[in-house]
Amino acid sequence: MAARRTQADEAREAVVEAALARLDLDAKARLLSGQDMWTLPALPGIGLKSLVMSDGPIGVRGVRWTSDDPSVALPSPTALAATWDPALARRAGTLLAQEARRKGVHVLLAPTVNLHRSPLGGRHFEAYSEDPYLTGTIGAAYVSGVQAGGVGTTVKHFVANDAETDRFTVDNTVSERALRELYLAPFEIIVENAHPWGIMTAYNTVNGTTMTEHHHLVNEVLRGEWGFDGFNVSDWMAARSTAGAIEGGLDVAMPGPRTVYGEPLARAVRNGEVAEDKVDDAVRNVLRLAARVGILDGAEPAVTDLPETVDGRDLAREIARRSFVLVRNDGALPLRPNGTVALIGAAARDARVLGGGSATVFPAGVVSPLDGLTAALPDGTLTYAVGADPNTELAVADKGFELRAVCRDAAGDVIGTGSAPNGHIQWMGSDLPEGVTHEALHSVELTGTFTPRDTGAHTFGIKGIGGFRLVIDGTTYYDDVQRPAKDDPFITFFGAPVPRAQPELTAGTPVEVSLTHLVEFPEDVPMKVVGFTLAHQEPQRAPDELIAEAVEAARTADTAVVVVATTDRVESEGFDRTDLRLPGRQDELVRAVAAANPNTVVVVNSGSPVELPWRADVAAVLLSWFPGQEGGAALADVLTGTHEPGGRLPTTWGSLADAPVTEVVPTSGALSYTEGVFIGYRAWEKHGRAPSYPFGHGLGYTDWTYESAEVKGSTVTVRVRNSGGRAGREVVQVYLAPSEPDADRPARWLAGFAAVEAGPGERGEAVVELPRRAFEVWDEKTNAWTFVKGSYEIQVGRSIADRRVTATINV
Repeated sequence: MAARRTQADEAREAVVEAALARLDLDAKARLLSGQDMWTLPALPGIGLKSLVMSDGPIGVRGVRWTSDDPSVALPSPTALAATWDPALARRAGTLLAQEARRKGVHVLLAPTVNLHRSPLGGRHFEAYSEDPYLTGTIGAAYVSGVQAGGVGTTVKHFVANDAETDRFTVDNTVSERALRELYLAPFEIIVENAHPWGIMTAYNTVNGTTMTEHHHLVNEVLRGEWGFDGFNVSDWMAARSTAGAIEGGLDVAMPGPRTVYGEPLARAVRNGEVAEDKVDDAVRNVLRLAARVGILDGAEPAVTDLPETVDGRDLAREIARRSFVLVRNDGALPLRPNGTVALIGAAARDARVLGGGSATVFPAGVVSPLDGLTAALPDGTLTYAVGADPNTELAVADKGFELRAVCRDAAGDVIGTGSAPNGHIQWMGSDLPEGVTHEALHSVELTGTFTPRDTGAHTFGIKGIGGFRLVIDGTTYYDDVQRPAKDDPFITFFGAPVPRAQPELTAGTPVEVSLTHLVEFPEDVPMKVVGFTLAHQEPQRAPDELIAEAVEAARTADTAVVVVATTDRVESEGFDRTDLRLPGRQDELVRAVAAANPNTVVVVNSGSPVELPWRADVAAVLLSWFPGQEGGAALADVLTGTHEPGGRLPTTWGSLADAPVTEVVPTSGALSYTEGVFIGYRAWEKHGRAPSYPFGHGLGYTDWTYESAEVKGSTVTVRVRNSGGRAGREVVQVYLAPSEPDADRPARWLAGFAAVEAGPGERGEAVVELPRRAFEVWDEKTNAWTFVKGSYEIQVGRSIADRRVTATINV
């Protein structure tokens, strides 16, 4: 399965081998260990520059988490998968490569291709789908786009990293068949079709072996069977054993400077615990990556002709509107021209455009739904009401704050200053402001002004560990030490803030704010991190009063548009969800507004499924995911009808009570995937349960008639006609169903898809090539893929539940 090497590949290999031969053991061991949070060391003696990595997947943060160098923020991966458009995913990759080059980044730590095994997975917004074929297809296009721009990728998290609870230690027990047919499948598709330059191994254990030491899955499957020739990097702080990691195929241990590699690896070789040829193999993979990205002297980069420049804002807006999934529409959309609109919801004003955790970037600007609709609708036709605020907890200080960070030494002297895009300080490794060193740093003061939007009691809080002093408008409200409630190295970033002050403030009147943190660097922590947060919550008005205001606004408008949302305390890295409900009183808000105005449109701003108990009571439901920085402009495009919503569901939406797979909490350290190959729509059908909205579902602004499906060999040709009144795009989905049901196999599964565009009355043709793997199962007795002969019905339609035409294939 390995890609055939070209003459240019062979030339790079020759340079790699020559460079490897010039390195001594200490240099080789040092190269495999991060020198700081994001980089590998340079080795000038062989002409090797420092390799720079950066988090993704919706933007490129760079090595510093700062707004001084803003990043384009694209829609979430669930949104990208909802486009069902590999070409668009490739363009997203092209843009991100452009961003990476601008920021001096050689490797993007993305994409995430773990599956939506359970709807409770807290980080699902960062993955694509519940279906391995759709995930692999979108992921391969994304990787191809990034690498065509001369930037490497690390497809992650290899493998079965499908939930966040106890992710550092959990042992996921998965059958070999489920691993092959589901969880490994996206990685295999991407390796075969996009030839990624990197893979990131996960924190978790699979069937008793931690992934950073998994010889079978890394060396035998990934490298052996699939022919992967890229580098394998650990998730940050995942590597635990020097000999175990190098024997298990781990090339690079991140971050540095203290890892299981470097000096410990050189010592293990000298002590006879590790063979030096294992180290050579790992170094060879790193040097090959360096050659590909153009930082090894004498080696021609893999890409010499870069793609044309992409406009980031335009592409972010296009992906967003193409991703929006219209799951219900009783004639309310598009909005009627010149009609009045009541826009309702806290998330309409303060949009949530991306997920929390390591995927966070700082865009230069964000277009909220209120911004987008204000610009798109005629003057005097739009009103706004908060209605209900999903943020029942304090959030990072942001709107109205102008902050900077001041660094001081133990004597209290200023040794440096840095920008602060909001109330969250996160300096990892060498991220410190210019002139500041870990040795000299004693305290960081986050200071500036806050101009309130509302009069009343504002709540301020602190997230972090250690000593803090909080001063607001000259009054000291807290001066003490905060300690974590549990032992979690990421509690500073993913824990809840603690309320510490509630001063009365006046709208429009600025006040001085200051949060000083005494910095400590524990000896037992492998990397030095400065992380803390100033949190804030606006005055809380009576919820009944806010809902009543929204109802009155809705009653007098032609259309009510309610934006509901999750929060970063519901969907983020570091924890799973406990339910699928919208936070706060948003469900109550929707019911009240719908009762006052039957022409109510609900926009759902979440990265993954939530329950919609009122869905039958509203005129339209539009899923907007986490839509990126241009989300509000894209929403205006879709609501006003200048563009149709182009998305289809990449994951089943339903209630938690009906969801077939819900277990994400380990028992005695282990999480058993007892459902086998039945997750997502496969499980919903097996258990005979009807979801709220099925996999593949999505409406546009026109209608489609499916006329025929023909099969020749392994090629399916589908003819459709636009039977509506305007131009549109249809995603033709092809499912494969065994003619003779088998309890061990799903009733049907996605085998391919293609898009058709046509004007009113026009016909279009979709051609789908069925992959051989669609007819295969993993046989655990022979430990091999088995082609299952027989008769299959090819079922073609608009979703897994809306199948319009069929054909038969005998294999």
